Amino acid sequence: MNSLNKTFLPTQSYKNRNWFIIDCKDQKLGRIATVIATLLKGKVKPYYFPSIDTGDYVILINAESILINENATHHIVNKPGRPGSALKIRNVSDCLPKFTIERAVKGMLTQSEKKRVMRRLRIFNDENHTHVAQNPIKVNVSNFYKDSTINAKIVEVLN
Repeated sequence: MNSLNKTFLPTQSYKNRNWFIIDCKDQKLGRIATVIATLLKGKVKPYYFPSIDTGDYVILINAESILINENATHHIVNKPGRPGSALKIRNVSDCLPKFTIERAVKGMLTQSEKKRVMRRLRIFNDENHTHVAQNPIKVNVSNFYKDSTINAKIVEVLN
């Protein structure tokens, strides 16, 4: 039988996870959240299959300098309680940057993916991070979908 007719499906024990690093300096929250969700799910890999978790680890640095639209009023309501009682309402831009980024990425994941995929997201407020030993691949967010070097590095790691 010809090997080109066989479909490769990675098993659950097939763990070939890469580490990516993204610099959030002067980047928009929505643009970064879509790139993070894509990398966490593993959609950039050539052997991506929706029912099998082949996602990667993502490291975010400079999370405090992320751009959030200050004019848009997005509020978070905590413990609404009874009608007419005092509500805890916070503006999204007043929250911690880690909480804001996690909330944006969780909104782009399915209910079953949220818990297991969010464990692979590491957020740091400055340039220092503790994952230097993993040799993370630098990702340019501005031309992420046009850049083919990420796919080339993933295929290179496979071979």
